[in-house]
Amino acid sequence: MPKKDIALKIIPLGGLDGIGKNMTAFEYGDDMVLVDAGLMFPDEGQPGIDLILPDYTYVLENEEKLRGIIITHGHEDHTGALPYLLADLTRKVPIYSSKLTLGFIQGKLAEHNIRSPKFREVSDGSTITLGAFTITFFSMTHSIPAAFGVFMSTPAGTVMHTGDFKFDQTPIDGQRPNYQAINKFGASGVDLLLSDSTNACRPGFTPSEAAVGRDLRHVIKNAPGRVFVAAFSSHIHRLQQICDASVAVGRKVVVTGRSMVTNTKVARELGYLKIDEENIIDAYDVDRIPDEKIVVLCTGSQGEPLSALARMANGEHKSLSIHNTDTVIISATPIPGNEKSVQAIVNSLSKVGCEIYDKSKGLVHVSGHASAEELKLMLAMAKPRYFMPVHGEAQHLRAHAELGVQMGVPASHVFVLDNGDSLEMVKHKVRRGRAVESGVVYVDGGTVTEANPVVLRDRQKLAQDGVVTCTVIISKRRGAVEAVEVSTRGVATSTDDVLLSEAQELVRTQVAKLTSSGGVNIDALRRGVRNALSNQLWNRTHTRPMIIPVVMEV
Repeated sequence: MPKKDIALKIIPLGGLDGIGKNMTAFEYGDDMVLVDAGLMFPDEGQPGIDLILPDYTYVLENEEKLRGIIITHGHEDHTGALPYLLADLTRKVPIYSSKLTLGFIQGKLAEHNIRSPKFREVSDGSTITLGAFTITFFSMTHSIPAAFGVFMSTPAGTVMHTGDFKFDQTPIDGQRPNYQAINKFGASGVDLLLSDSTNACRPGFTPSEAAVGRDLRHVIKNAPGRVFVAAFSSHIHRLQQICDASVAVGRKVVVTGRSMVTNTKVARELGYLKIDEENIIDAYDVDRIPDEKIVVLCTGSQGEPLSALARMANGEHKSLSIHNTDTVIISATPIPGNEKSVQAIVNSLSKVGCEIYDKSKGLVHVSGHASAEELKLMLAMAKPRYFMPVHGEAQHLRAHAELGVQMGVPASHVFVLDNGDSLEMVKHKVRRGRAVESGVVYVDGGTVTEANPVVLRDRQKLAQDGVVTCTVIISKRRGAVEAVEVSTRGVATSTDDVLLSEAQELVRTQVAKLTSSGGVNIDALRRGVRNALSNQLWNRTHTRPMIIPVVMEV
């Protein structure tokens, strides 16, 4: 195939089935660039799982092509898979991002003992060449400083990737979106636009981050006791506003929660978070300062059970506790799936009797993602020939696709993909390509493992109905039952001695019946014991616990 006809492949490996694990590969001939490497947190249907990563097998299979990894911003759903990916690669690949994002990544890699990564700092307007790719970074506003979009130029055509964004006209750090660059790329020709879909179902415009500051200051100023503010530890603009409001009304700031302490330290060292040392105090020193002079910045806005807010709400924090005279601000919106966990913390705080503020009682949070009118504005400026919504659940992607059609992109030029699907661009024309291997990988304790539905099904069963262990000892010489022991864990009637006695007698009868008909067949005995117990427990309790039969000959 002549070189001019080589296809640019766009391969989303994550990010199209939920809010998380964003990862997209761009491949042209012998060159590949990866944009983002994020993770997702598990839901209630994945007990025991710590993290969910995109399956990046395709990247590993083609790692000799990988010229660089671009990280658009420092959120976990765009950076969290990096330590695992870098550990699996056999060579060091350069990582391109902002100073702040690289600072956050540095801490993650250090926790995984990944030393001396090839960091390459970029800023608004930076242009790099990676093989056949010429890539320009442009500033975007989001709920974290130093967020970028990228514009890629290749022999096959051009691609613009917005990253996560909203159009904030009054950002806290004064760094507005680079509208000039977006319009310039649109005028020169954007063949394919990949755009953030998170708030595609939300009409209008997303309010500016600056709008939050007024309400936060009002609450902090008028609170009678201490103020606890739970926020994302990476939301540096929000933390800056909390710090500014605290200092303005004469309060000292306490920082607690592992990620909050780490991220605020990095952000202060790099100049993104500005607060004088004299206005920050240690959590152990709060007793020496009047309650009305304290604001506590903490983790726990998503209801994480081990977060600082959860531990304080339950009286388990080692240095801080929440009293009925205090005020708690939850300055975030629950990520889909976290609503119950957040509500559990709110209920615990309600029992304490403190004042609770969330977005329902005041403007203490705004989204970092563009709403429908901003998404239409992006489409109007970029003027893409083809359009692919990214970063969202199926509902968001579909709604964003409809916005694209409204803005003049032909319906046949709009592609709603699943993870593992691909697009191919040849001579500025885009079509669907061949799918690649995709899916998810679980981080389970210290192990990274492929998704195993059997393991999850067993864990769910254990969590729902418990487990019954039945040990049967058979005399090899006499072929008779020597002993039967039935024990339970997590079964609703596990303390019912009558039920256990009935179960033991049932097993004795079943084993005697099976052994009398022609010797001892261990596998047949196990099946017989399992079936007999399963039927009995269903008839008595209407549950189906996991049954583990153990048959031994002595």
